[in-house]
Amino acid sequence: MHDEQDGDNPALAELRRRLGAGLNRKRLDKKALAGLAGLSRTTVSEAFQADGPVPSQRTVEELARVLKLPVQELLTLQKDAAAAAKGGGREQPGPGRPIVEWEPHELEVHPAGPEQTASGSGGSRSRALPGYVKRDHDRVLAEAVQDMAADRSRIVVLVGTSSTGKSRACWEAVQPLGDQGWRLWHPFDPTRAEAALEDLHRVRPRTVVWLNEAQHYLGDRVVGERIAAAVHHLLVSPERGPVLVLGTLWPEYAHQYTALPAPGGEDPHSRVRELLSGHTLTVPDAFDADALAAATAVAEGGDRLLADALTRAGTDGRVTQDLAGVPELLNRYQHASPAATALLEAAMDARRLGVGLHLPQAFLTDAATDYLTDTDYDQLTDDWAERAFAELALLVHGKQAPLRRATPRAPRHPSIPSTVADTSASPPAGPVFRLADYLEQHGRTTRRHLFPPASFWHAAHSRLTHPDDLNKLAQAAMNRHRLQWANHLYCRAADDGSLYALYRLAVMREEAGDREGAEALARQAADRGDTSALHLLAVMRGKAGDREGAETLGRQAAAHGDSFPLHRLAVRREEAGDREEAEALAHQAAAHGDTSALHRLAVMREEAGDRQGAELLLRQAARRGDLFALHRLTVMREKAGDGEGAEALAHQAAAHGNTDALHHLAVMREEAGNREEAEALARQAAAHGNSFALHRLAVMREEAGDRQGAELLLRQAAVHGNIFALFQLAVRREEAGDREEAEALAHQAAVHGNTDTLFQLAVMREEAGDREEAEALAHQAAAHGNTDTLFQLAVMREETGDRDGAEALALQCANHGKSDKNSRRKAMQELLNRMWPNGLDPDGTPTPP
Repeated sequence: MHDEQDGDNPALAELRRRLGAGLNRKRLDKKALAGLAGLSRTTVSEAFQADGPVPSQRTVEELARVLKLPVQELLTLQKDAAAAAKGGGREQPGPGRPIVEWEPHELEVHPAGPEQTASGSGGSRSRALPGYVKRDHDRVLAEAVQDMAADRSRIVVLVGTSSTGKSRACWEAVQPLGDQGWRLWHPFDPTRAEAALEDLHRVRPRTVVWLNEAQHYLGDRVVGERIAAAVHHLLVSPERGPVLVLGTLWPEYAHQYTALPAPGGEDPHSRVRELLSGHTLTVPDAFDADALAAATAVAEGGDRLLADALTRAGTDGRVTQDLAGVPELLNRYQHASPAATALLEAAMDARRLGVGLHLPQAFLTDAATDYLTDTDYDQLTDDWAERAFAELALLVHGKQAPLRRATPRAPRHPSIPSTVADTSASPPAGPVFRLADYLEQHGRTTRRHLFPPASFWHAAHSRLTHPDDLNKLAQAAMNRHRLQWANHLYCRAADDGSLYALYRLAVMREEAGDREGAEALARQAADRGDTSALHLLAVMRGKAGDREGAETLGRQAAAHGDSFPLHRLAVRREEAGDREEAEALAHQAAAHGDTSALHRLAVMREEAGDRQGAELLLRQAARRGDLFALHRLTVMREKAGDGEGAEALAHQAAAHGNTDALHHLAVMREEAGNREEAEALARQAAAHGNSFALHRLAVMREEAGDRQGAELLLRQAAVHGNIFALFQLAVRREEAGDREEAEALAHQAAVHGNTDTLFQLAVMREEAGDREEAEALAHQAAAHGNTDTLFQLAVMREETGDRDGAEALALQCANHGKSDKNSRRKAMQELLNRMWPNGLDPDGTPTPP
C-alpha cells in the first residue's frame, strides 16, 4: 500500500516501511505508540498513513526512540522525503506557513526598542523583543496548547485594551507548537475578512489560525457572521483537527459582539456571540505585584529593554504600554503644536465615531480647522498642514508615530461576491494616515462625551468616499441628535451606492411621518436586494392594512435570508386572533430556518391557557432543532405528570448541548420531594458540563435542614469545577474545624479565579482570634490580586482598638496596590486619613505631625 501511494517518493515509502516493521516487532498499536512517544494520535497516525504528509524530524526521532530504530538513518530518509515532496509539489499543506518561519512583528506583535543590525556590513535589520513575563492568562493559553496533544481543537480570544500584551501572549503560547512542526495562518490579503472567508475551508490539522484584531474579521458588516460560522465549523469538525484559533479584541468590541439584542430588535452578531461564548480571556491593563517581581528578576538578568520600561512604569504596572511607546505618544500629544493637536483630535474623533483605519489627508486637513482657537487659526502659515503632518510622523519609543502615513494593501484578486448589491467605494485619492493605537484608545476615553465641530462634519461630507465610513458617521450624528448631518451623510453614502444608507433614509422618513417618501426609498433599496428594506416595507404595508402585500414582502425577505418579517407578521396575526394564519406564517419562517416564531406563538397560547396548542407548536419547533423549545416542553410534560417523557426530552436537549432542561427538571423533582431522581438528573447535567443543578439542590437541602445531604452534593459539584460549591465547602470545613481542607478548597477556588473563599476564611480566623493565620490567608489572597482581605483585617483591627496592627496591615495593603473597587478605594482612603491625618511620605511611611 505504501509503495502504491508513495511511488513518486521512494524515501517516504521506505521510511514508512521501516516504521511499520518496527511497530509490528514491538507489537504496539498506534494509540499506545503515541503515548510512549509523547506525540498526539493524529501525528502518529499521519506518520503511517500512505497519503499523509511527510512526518516532521521530531516525530521521526521520537518514533525511532520508542521503536528502537536507527535514528540517523530514519532522519536521512525523512530529509530526502521532505525534499522530494517539496520538489514534486505533492504536499497540499493548506494556508499559512510553519510557525518557525514567522517573525513576531509580521503578526502585529508590538515592537520595542530600536532596530538592530546583524553583524557584518549589509546585515539584515531586526527589532528586538524584551524578555517575556508570564501572567495568569498565559496559564490558560498554555492549557489550550496542551489540549492540542489530545486532538482537541480550541479557540481563545484575548480581550484587553491597546498595548496590553495580547498578541505577544499568543505568540509565546504557540512556540511549543512550532517545535512540533505546526503551521500558522494569518489571513490578511486582500482584506482580513475576505482572506479568512475564502480560505478557512482549506485549513488543515495542526494549524494555528491567527485572528489578531478580530473585529476586522468577526465585525465585518457583510461577512462577519459567515466567518464566525466557518470558524465554528472548523472547530467542531473532528476530522479537521486539531487546530488552535487565537484572536484578540478590545473590550468595547467584545461587549458589542456578546451583548444580547433588545427584545424584538435586530441581532447582527448572533453567530459571533455563540462563537465567543465561554472562549474569551481577559488580559489586565497592568502587571500585578507578582508579575512586577518577575519582570524585575528578568531585568536584573540583563534585559535592558525591560529594565528601562520598569524605571518608567513605576508602581502602576503598565509595563507593556511603556514598551509599546505609550508614554512618549501621550507626551507628544500633550505637547504638540496647535495644528498637530487639531489633526490628532480630528483623527481621534473620526476613529471613535467609526471611520476606518486609513484616514485621508484631505479629510484630516479640512476637519482640523475648527479644532483651533481663533488666535491659533489666525497664526497658521500656508504650509501649516505639511509641517503638522511631518511633526506627527516622527517616531517614538517602540517604533510608533502619533499619526503615520499608511499604504493600504491593493487587492490582488476579485473580492468575495456578496448577496447584497452594495457598491464598494474606490480607495480615497491622495495620501492616507493611521492614528497610533494607544492614542485612538486614549481618544475613545477622554473625548467620548465631546461632539466634533462643524469643520469635522463638513470635511466628512465632502472628503470621505467609503460608504461604511459615511454610514457610521451618520449613525453617530443620529445618536447625538444631529439629524441634519445624519441626513446629509446618509444621502452622500446613498449617492455612492450604499443600500444601507437608502434603508436608513427610509427609516428617517417614516419616523418623520413621510410614509410615501419612506416607501419610495425603501423600494429603491429592496429592488437592489436589501432585505432590511424588504422588512421595513412589509411592516409599513402591514400598518397600512395591506396584509397580502405585507406577507408577500415578508416571504421575499425570507427568501433572501431574513425571516424576521414573517415572525413579526405571525405574532400580529396571533394577537388579532387569527391563529390559523399565524401558524402558517410561523411555519414559513421555520422553513427558512427561524423557529423562534413557533416558539413565540407557543408562549402566547400557554399564557392564554391553551396548553395543548402551545405544546403542539413547541413540538413542531423542537422537530426543527429548537433546543429552547425542548426545554419548555420538558417543563410542560413534567407539570402534566409525564415524568418519563420529560426526562426523554431533557436528555434530547442535553445531547445537543443544552443542559438547562436537565437542571430545571432536577429542581422540579427536588421541590416535589423526589430527592433520588433529582440527584440522578443533576449528576446527568453535570456529566454534560452543567454543575449548577448539583449546587442548586445543595442549597435547597441546606434550607430544608439537611446539612449532610447538602455537603455531599456540594462535593459532587466541586468535583465538576463549580467554584461556588468550593466556596461553600471551604466555609463548612472551617466551621467544622477542618482548617487544612478548608485552605485546600480555598486555594482550588483561587486558582479558578475566585479569591472570595480566601477572604472569608481570613475573616473567620481573625474573628476567632487566630491573627497569624488570618494574615497568612490575606497575603495569599493578595498574591492572587485581591487586596480587599488585607484591607478588611486592617479595618477590623482598627475598630477593636489595635491601631498598631491596623497600621501594619494598611501599609501592606497600600504596597500591594489598592483594591479595584471604588467603594473599597474610598473606604481605604478614609482609613488612611483617620490613622495618618498628615498623609504618607514618598517612601510610604506616615508623615509626622
